[in-house]
Amino acid sequence: MKIVLAPMEGLVDDVMRDVLTRIGGIDLCVTEFVRVTNSLLPVRTFERLAPELQTGSATRCGVPVRVQLLGSEPEWLAQNAVRAAEMGAVGIDLNFGCPAPTVNRHRGGAVLLKEPDVLYSIVQAVRSAVPAGTPVTAKMRLGYEDTSLTLECAHAIQQGGAEELCVHARTKVEGYRPPAHWEWLARIREAMTIPVVANGEVWTLEDYQAIRDISGCETVMIGRGLVASPDLGWRIRHLQQSGEMLPPAAWSQALLWLRDLTEQCQLRADGGRYAVSRSKQWAKLLQRTYSEAEIFFNEIKRIEGGEQLMAVFDRHIGGA
Repeated sequence: MKIVLAPMEGLVDDVMRDVLTRIGGIDLCVTEFVRVTNSLLPVRTFERLAPELQTGSATRCGVPVRVQLLGSEPEWLAQNAVRAAEMGAVGIDLNFGCPAPTVNRHRGGAVLLKEPDVLYSIVQAVRSAVPAGTPVTAKMRLGYEDTSLTLECAHAIQQGGAEELCVHARTKVEGYRPPAHWEWLARIREAMTIPVVANGEVWTLEDYQAIRDISGCETVMIGRGLVASPDLGWRIRHLQQSGEMLPPAAWSQALLWLRDLTEQCQLRADGGRYAVSRSKQWAKLLQRTYSEAEIFFNEIKRIEGGEQLMAVFDRHIGGA
C-alpha cells in the first residue's frame, strides 16, 4: 500500500515535493514533465525540473523521485530517458495523461490516447533503451473524448514493456470535473498483469478508502488532495497502521508549512516575487481544507514584495 505524489506542472516542483514528503506518508514522487520534441535535452534541463537527480534521485528526507517525460517521438524520448537514467533517475515515467490544450496541440499528453500504436512504440523504445534495472512506468487517462480505447491503450502500454500503469479515472475532455470513474480502474486492473495505480479525486481519508475499495488497487496517486491537505499522506499512513481517522492538522501548523515553502522559494532567482507568487498559489489551494486560508490569502493577494509577505506570516504565526 503506497502513496505517490502526483506530478502537477507549475505546482508540485522540487520545493513542494520537499515540504510534502517531510510531512510524511508519501512513498514516491514523480516530477513535472520534461517536454521532449526532437532533440537530446541538456543536463541543465533535467537538473532544473528534477534537481533531486543531484542528491541520489530522492527528496531531502529520502523519498525517491521518478523523472517524467512527455512527447510523441519514440526515439527522442528513448534518448532523453537514457540521459535521465545516466544522471541517476530511479525510474522513468511517461506522460499520456496531460489534458493541457497547448500540450495536446503539439501531440503530447492525453491526445496520444487516440493512437494506441504510438503508445506502444514509445514505451517499447524507452524500455529497450534504458538499463534493465531502471523501471519504466506510464500514466494515462481513460481516453481523450470517451472510453472506447481505454483497454486498448492500457494493453499497448503494458505490451510495450511498462512495469506499472497509473490511471487518472477521467477522460481528457472531462478534465478535473467530478466525478472520477473509479469503477474503470477496477476494469483496467483486472485486464492487466502489471500493477495499476489509482488516481483521481482523492481529497479525504474517506475518498482514499473508497478508491481502494472500488478499484482494488494497492497504490494510490494523489495530487491536488495532498496540496490542499498537506498531511493527508501522513493521516493515510496512520489510518493504515492504527485504524484511526484523524482530522487535518491545525491551521497554525499548515501556516508553518506554507512559510517553509515560501522561505525556500525566496532563495531562488527572482527571490521575493517568486516566493510571493508561490505563497499565494498554495494559500488559495489550502482554502479547500482551511477557512483561515481564505483570510490569509485575502491579506496577501495584493502584496508584491517578500518583506511585506514575511511580515504577514510573522503576524499570523505570532497570533496563532
